[in-house]
Amino acid sequence: MDYTHFSIGLTGGIGSGKTFVSDIFSQLGASIVDADVVSRGLTVSGGAGIEPIRDAFGDDFITADGALDRAKMRERVFGNPPERLRLEAILHPLIRDICFQQAKDATGDYVIFANPLLLDLPVWQGMGTRVLVVDCPVELQIQRVMQRSALSREQAQAIIAAQASREKRLAKADDVIVNDREPNEILKEVSRLHVIYLKMANGLHL
Repeated sequence: MDYTHFSIGLTGGIGSGKTFVSDIFSQLGASIVDADVVSRGLTVSGGAGIEPIRDAFGDDFITADGALDRAKMRERVFGNPPERLRLEAILHPLIRDICFQQAKDATGDYVIFANPLLLDLPVWQGMGTRVLVVDCPVELQIQRVMQRSALSREQAQAIIAAQASREKRLAKADDVIVNDREPNEILKEVSRLHVIYLKMANGLHL
């Protein structure tokens, strides 16, 4: 499955502010296909990912109401690459298929694939005509993750270490938004890029 229309692959490390940026794009008229939202849908009670996860990891990682025990799974896979790869092999093909279907059904000016792992794994190749990276200093990432998710510094650092490095993301970026400024400044930058993306989308569809 693939998506042939103009689209943006939006990525960035945890705590970089991807959701804030994608929300602005959505308000401006883009359709957002969010891999994290799709993943959560697969791991709620009755989600398509639950039984494969149960088979691979056991009942201990499924809560009493039938959802993924996220805290327990996080402890299991972060800092443990083989286990993380086992979980990714279950979820990522499912997420990819749903993301492409959502993109095909989208009615916005263009599609943005929001995915923190866009540049991490081959399964995500082909998501986005252009790559937009939301960037910020690593220390700011750590502080945001600790505040948002009530994690320790060590846990936040482990999550960041498991993702593509800041340098790798920036090297593969077509566009970059540095999210260490006031929200108003980010709004201006997103609005500027939106105008550019509209022109590109219209040009490719002519």
